[in-house]
Amino acid sequence: MSDRTYNGWTNYATWRVNLEIFDGLTLDDFGAADDSAWLVGKALRDYAEELIESTSSEGLARDYALAFLSDVDWEEIAQHMIDDHVRENAEEESAE
Repeated sequence: MSDRTYNGWTNYATWRVNLEIFDGLTLDDFGAADDSAWLVGKALRDYAEELIESTSSEGLARDYALAFLSDVDWEEIAQHMIDDHVRENAEEESAE
C-alpha cells in the first residue's frame, strides 16, 4: 500500500481544491458556522461543482475537472474550516 497523502492532506486532489478554490474563504461564506463536517462538506462540493460549471464550457476539460472532484475528501476540508472557525472565535472571545 502506498502513501497518497500530499502536503499534510489526504491526497493531492484535496490539497489542490482547498488551495485553489477555498483558500481565504470561511464558514461564514457558506452560512454554515455550526454544521457538521458532512453537511459543510456537501456545501463545499456543491460550491466547487457550480464554480466549475459556471466558469467553463461543456466538453472534455469540464468533464475532467468535475471528475477530479470525486477524489476530494470534502469532510477533511470542511473540518479544517470548522477548526479555523472555532479557533478564531476562541481568540476573539479571549481578546474581549
